[in-house]
Amino acid sequence: MKRMGVIGIVLKQDGGTALAIQSLLSSFSDIIIGRMGVPDKETGVSTISVIVKGTNEQISALSGKLGKLNQVYVKSAVTSFEIE
Repeated sequence: MKRMGVIGIVLKQDGGTALAIQSLLSSFSDIIIGRMGVPDKETGVSTISVIVKGTNEQISALSGKLGKLNQVYVKSAVTSFEIE
């Protein structure tokens, strides 16, 4: 069963890390419905919200890979709403 969820990503602005995030998100594009990124130039911190629709395993795999990146902080929330 697929579920809907949100992955919140916070990162310190770094070109290399941003490219790594972009690459990971592209490789999981089949479960991504949409995303929004907001940079905070004052603090040098960016936030990205990613709306996903996939199995728990797919969503966890993406969250886990993102969380292993340097200077990247991730939190995911998956709803109990199931999609067949």
